[in-house]
Amino acid sequence: MSASDEKELRKLVVETGRELLRDGLVARTWGNVSARVDKDHFLITPSGLSYLQTKEEDLALYQPSDKSYQGPRKPSSEKGIHAAAYEIFEDVNFVIHTHQTFASAQGVWGWDQMDISEEEQKKLGGLCAAEYGLPGTCTLKKAVTAAFATGAHTVLMKHHGAVIAAASKEEAFERAVLLEEICKRNICGFEGELEEAGDDLTEKQVKILDVVKKKYPLAQWTDGEASRRWSLENKVLTAQLDDMAQMIGKTIDTTGVDPEEVLQALSETNSVFVNGLGAVVCGNDEEDTDALKILVEKAATCALHTMNCGVKKKLGAFDCFLMHLIYQKKYSAKKNG
Repeated sequence: MSASDEKELRKLVVETGRELLRDGLVARTWGNVSARVDKDHFLITPSGLSYLQTKEEDLALYQPSDKSYQGPRKPSSEKGIHAAAYEIFEDVNFVIHTHQTFASAQGVWGWDQMDISEEEQKKLGGLCAAEYGLPGTCTLKKAVTAAFATGAHTVLMKHHGAVIAAASKEEAFERAVLLEEICKRNICGFEGELEEAGDDLTEKQVKILDVVKKKYPLAQWTDGEASRRWSLENKVLTAQLDDMAQMIGKTIDTTGVDPEEVLQALSETNSVFVNGLGAVVCGNDEEDTDALKILVEKAATCALHTMNCGVKKKLGAFDCFLMHLIYQKKYSAKKNG
């Protein structure tokens, strides 16, 4: 590959990361993108750096044979699952790892019972699930490698997200969008009418936020259908996805509508459900807060789905503690370079 071709490939990878962020297929620094350069190398997004901050020169040129790389930043910790795709599939030139909402929920439980046609399976390049492993570990790489070895190009990683291998960026994106459509129509927990957010609900939200913002100026509501439905359950939500465990922690509590109660909850965590109203979130900056809104809606979607399927699926307490600690000490400080 010529230098000019590699430059174009770098541009494509960087643009793809921003598109994934724009379309809600990833949040903050999660997920990753790679592109094959030749039979021995691929370009991959760096570890822990915001997609909005990533430049073409930040990409790592990775060589799986000796695990070496060229570039100013370390390659993504998930480079192993990308390497597996390129090793197993000669026709694969582009790989994206997403944290898309409905695919993540189906990956927690029930993916093999989905209503999916043979034509859809074909368009996805085959669909399979990989057992859980902590992000960036050999356990996860082995699980994903085993899934790819079945011939499936689209893999749901339990409690984590999805990884999609394709011949091109366009095909990879099409598969991600199709996967989300399939998983969304198979999701449980959204049956029945939800009360429309009328003036009364809005007034309660405004009243609470007016009080909360005096202490937490970056606080915002997230009141999508998933968060509102879960808030009506008046239950503690326990992490089922590792991105929630990383950025939020093991649990998200639900409070009443008293602003002081919400304030007290936010003194101990960055996210809290408020009965019937959705959730209030507050990050360290605006980008953090936007990411929390996505994560809370996704966590609520997963919780509703598994609850209505009659199963309990949660991450282990130690895994939650470890991921949250590592995130606070490492990735939280790296996202802006």
